[in-house]
Amino acid sequence: MQEIVPLIMSGGDPASVETLPNWDRVPWLEEHRAYILDLDKRPSPRMFSTHFHYNMMPPAFFEAKPKVIYVMRNPKDVFTSSFHYYAMTSFLVNPGPQNEFLHKFLDGKVMFGSWFDHVKGWLSAADKERVMPISYEELIMDLKDSVARIAQFVEKPLDTEVIEKIADRCLFKNMKQNNMSNYSAVPHEYMDQTKSEFLRKGIAGDWKNQLTVAEVEYFDAVYKEKMKDVKYKFVWDQHKLDERA
Repeated sequence: MQEIVPLIMSGGDPASVETLPNWDRVPWLEEHRAYILDLDKRPSPRMFSTHFHYNMMPPAFFEAKPKVIYVMRNPKDVFTSSFHYYAMTSFLVNPGPQNEFLHKFLDGKVMFGSWFDHVKGWLSAADKERVMPISYEELIMDLKDSVARIAQFVEKPLDTEVIEKIADRCLFKNMKQNNMSNYSAVPHEYMDQTKSEFLRKGIAGDWKNQLTVAEVEYFDAVYKEKMKDVKYKFVWDQHKLDERA
């Protein structure tokens, strides 16, 4: 999304994603760099990222009422991605044995807390018309359609040709080649990409290569209980993706 939105806002200009690393072009509100980037001086419309839960957003967020693109992903793949990410960074606690980390993840005892609380919080946001939920799986299944929908949501409709160029540029394999997006500029002592690349596989369903049968059964039981009251239809619950992954 840090690649897609700047390209949409710039009308497809590649310079929008080639001149600044993604942590400066769409900075994380909770990251220390937010203090030194003079974010309030950036021209409107401004683009920010955050891992915050809905109820952690500051008062100014509820006053300004910005548009939010909320990206979700199958929690089994979030777990898989997190397990590799924790192992390659020096600033996070080593994940330890997989089964142990799985219990921490499902109990919300990981960075940014419970996946379940996070998703449920944003899906029940007060200004629903200003929040666009979209899943990683939707982006993979039809990137062109996703780009067109996002462009419409941010009120920047684009020609079909531009949408196609942006979608091609944002394919995982192409984005992985962008040194402003692949985290290759991060010093080795913070991220050891010889252990695991930051942009790893970019697929849906890699959890099948990671979780044991018993872990999947436990995960499914927790998921069913935690999400029983959620009416939102998630792509990964429709099983089509699991069959093709």
